[in-house]
Amino acid sequence: MDNEDLFARSQQVIPGGVNSPVRAFRAVGGTPVFVRSASGAWLTDVEGRRYVDYVGSWGPMILGHAHPAVIEAVRAAAGLGLSFGAPTAGELELAQLLCRLVPGLEQVRLVSSGTEATMSAIRLARGFTGRNLVVKFEGCYHGHADALLVKAGSGALTFGQPSSAGVPAETTAHTVVLPYNDASALAAAFERMGDRIAAVIVEPIAGNVNLILPDAAFLQALVELTQRAGAVLILDEVMTGFRVGLHGAAGLYGITPDLVTLGKVVGGGMPLAAFGGRKDIMQCVSPLGPVYQAGTLSGNPVAVAAGLATLRLVQAAGFYDRLGALGARLVSGLTERARAAGVAFCAQSIGGMFGLYFAARPPASYTEVMACDQKAFNTFFHAILHEGVYFAPSAFEAGFVSAAHDDEALAHTFSAAERAFAALAS
Repeated sequence: MDNEDLFARSQQVIPGGVNSPVRAFRAVGGTPVFVRSASGAWLTDVEGRRYVDYVGSWGPMILGHAHPAVIEAVRAAAGLGLSFGAPTAGELELAQLLCRLVPGLEQVRLVSSGTEATMSAIRLARGFTGRNLVVKFEGCYHGHADALLVKAGSGALTFGQPSSAGVPAETTAHTVVLPYNDASALAAAFERMGDRIAAVIVEPIAGNVNLILPDAAFLQALVELTQRAGAVLILDEVMTGFRVGLHGAAGLYGITPDLVTLGKVVGGGMPLAAFGGRKDIMQCVSPLGPVYQAGTLSGNPVAVAAGLATLRLVQAAGFYDRLGALGARLVSGLTERARAAGVAFCAQSIGGMFGLYFAARPPASYTEVMACDQKAFNTFFHAILHEGVYFAPSAFEAGFVSAAHDDEALAHTFSAAERAFAALAS
């Protein structure tokens, strides 16, 4: 088997040959890497080639691939049964741990995907407030629920238009899109329609449009304006939860949200996510309240076991200090090599996340991300992939380091980067 053959065959039976769009390499061109196995910081494809992996299954693999403790927990749980559709002690243990670690989490419900978590949180906010409008921000992705698949228009206040076929305009008529990091635009929206806003949902660190760090005034406005208007503040920490710190972005920036959504790391690589928050809001969820939410595989015992094993390990003393240092070393080393090659490039990291930009400075908005040199990124991506380094196949995705990225992985990355930047500069 080789990558090209598998991709050609996959396209006959799977739309685009992949089960999630960005994997198809359409943004960068070429043939996707079909993975055979992974261990630590490394992937091995079906052709036997090895790559240092900075995708990490799009964030969950904070410990690295196939961590022995997580694999053993999954094996033990699977041996007892794959699914029960009934409560388990593991669900309680995970819920208690999440409520202890995540700011604002008084009660929590487990689901199977980040999309389920954000969709449920939006429905809950509307049911709790009795209002319809939901505010989201340009460049922030909250899963593929209909109401959140909205084009992020540039500029001031824009009522959303569907960004996917099959989503009726009526479905997104109550979704308002604002510029990320723009506190004045948010204040203007609340001035105009604050009594109709059910919720504001935001990635506290935008990671689905490459990586955009939040402005302090923007974060303060989010908290103050939602509290004043009686709207629900939803922090979408599907990506940042347990990725940028033990208490997520909420703990990092000192924010206590009304609701929070979690995913990726909390499942340790298995399909598991969660939503939760204030007890008075969560009490509106069925069977206690009128807001319906259910899932056959919610709280799946094998996924719960993987999540618990992962979260136990990330609580080790100094874990996030070491992870943050790895991210800082990576972006510093890449920046130095780009500068030596004369390539316009910059990078930044926070915790175990990082962003790479072919621009003079890190972007602070969706508009600035879109102004980065995507063609240069695509050339760099293929050049460094050829050298055995796997970054996300899109200029609009954050990257991830894991605790398994050691000196060997970084040395390989920097050596590959020297050649990739040199190829870009020539």
